[in-house]
Amino acid sequence: MDHPAMTAPDLFAGIGLREAALPDDLRDLLALAPAPLAGLATLAEKARHPALAALCRETGLPLREIARADLAAVPTLTRSPGQIARFGTGSLAEACALLAAGPGARLTGPRQIAHSGRATIAFAERNPA
Repeated sequence: MDHPAMTAPDLFAGIGLREAALPDDLRDLLALAPAPLAGLATLAEKARHPALAALCRETGLPLREIARADLAAVPTLTRSPGQIARFGTGSLAEACALLAAGPGARLTGPRQIAHSGRATIAFAERNPA
């Protein structure tokens, strides 16, 4: 996506991952970022995952841990019934990205899924106002 008016660091990546996720899964997804990132976000209980810890060390990006209770009712582009039942929102990755980017943030598009199926990523832009 082309974002001519966006300047770094206004883009945040929300990450969802399974226990079996590998660092390469996350690296491949991070390469899809449409602009430089200000930070990463994931569910607090997934924040210590070895693949995510490796990604943070490699990139130097800060990781925001999102509380499960904060996910409830965050509107997302993706409406996964499984995610709604488990987390109260349609996409963990999209909700984490939006919460990290702050009030008025907007998604750049729906979540993207790693080829392996072990991780997802979504990008949200901070509100420029």
